[in-house]
Amino acid sequence: MKVLYFAWLKEKTGISQENLDLPDGVSDVAGLVAWLKVRGDGFANAFADEAVVRVAVNQEHVAIDHKLTNGDEVAFFPPV
Repeated sequence: MKVLYFAWLKEKTGISQENLDLPDGVSDVAGLVAWLKVRGDGFANAFADEAVVRVAVNQEHVAIDHKLTNGDEVAFFPPV
């Protein structure tokens, strides 16, 4: 899957995008966020307040419980 980070999420993670295989045990956006948060301080800081992070999967705004597959494009961004 392709994961994109925009605005201050990009600044805090230190990357704008990456390609990942869906991690074991991760099936939805909430699980992906939890997995990302333990990857390091930058990711933990970026997702510290999940209420201010928006997500789109395949360019459609989705809820945190949205199911994911390996072919998805997941974008994280601040409210607009």
